[in-house]
Amino acid sequence: MQKRFPSFALSARAVDWPAHRRVTIAAIVITGLLAVAATTAWLSRGGDQHDRSSAPTRSSPSSVSPSQAVPTPAGGTGSVPKPPPVSEPVAYAKAAATMLWSYNARDTSRGQQLAGMEAWMSKETQYADWQSISAQVPDPVLWSRMADNDQHATSTVTEAHYPSAFEQALADDPTAITEAYIYVVTVNGKQQITWKGGGGGAEDRAVTLAVQCRPSHDCSLVAIAPRVAP
Repeated sequence: MQKRFPSFALSARAVDWPAHRRVTIAAIVITGLLAVAATTAWLSRGGDQHDRSSAPTRSSPSSVSPSQAVPTPAGGTGSVPKPPPVSEPVAYAKAAATMLWSYNARDTSRGQQLAGMEAWMSKETQYADWQSISAQVPDPVLWSRMADNDQHATSTVTEAHYPSAFEQALADDPTAITEAYIYVVTVNGKQQITWKGGGGGAEDRAVTLAVQCRPSHDCSLVAIAPRVAP
């Protein structure tokens, strides 16, 4: 019987957010909002209750330091979609979450996956936390096993919103956003995973993203944000 290899996108494991990134984004987005994750940043997820008894134990998500340069594979970015020309934070966060929850190990290499994801990132490196995004991609061995198993995933977004803490912080200080125009958006949805032999399954997903949307510019992805109030 074919077994599914665990989905890499938006796993429930903790993600280390470098201290200097936490401080920078906390100061610029909203200090009070991100203070709740001053010690630990982790990726919110709604599918923890899903039964994974048939899936093999997952190895460490990446044996390569996420801080290393993004590879530039000859084959481009495979099935990873290009970032849309969107200037509204919630709409961009929905598209980014869909991108993060969707993959196709059948025709996309690990390097292509990383390169495609990196294209969504803000080019303002003082804010962009590439580590929080690249850490979601498994190590080369696991990606190879996923490819051998024809594993791929599609996703749908059910809703997205600004967390209440973010809205309150903006109401308290509307000018705080104008330094870097970084918005915090929580996205909920569902991921459909398929593998060869007719295997498949669906899981609920949830993630809080930091996106940058400067006036008169398309949005870009900054980070997978620390957990915040709903």
